[in-house]
Amino acid sequence: MKEIGISTEYIALGQFLKLSECIDSGGAAKFFLQEYEVLINGEPDNRRGRKLYVGDKVDVKGFGVFTVVKR
Repeated sequence: MKEIGISTEYIALGQFLKLSECIDSGGAAKFFLQEYEVLINGEPDNRRGRKLYVGDKVDVKGFGVFTVVKR
């Protein structure tokens, strides 16, 4: 499980995907979420604006499992 550190209260799923190196640019998030299954704390979600908080677990099929941590 990989840790992705944030210094703010939350991070949007689209930004998270870029930080976790699943996508190259934020603009690719919409298309990425249409093609790949993303589970947040075990629940499927494809909203790029979804807020992720410290402690959230994100499972990106084909890329791995990530945890949001405080930086």
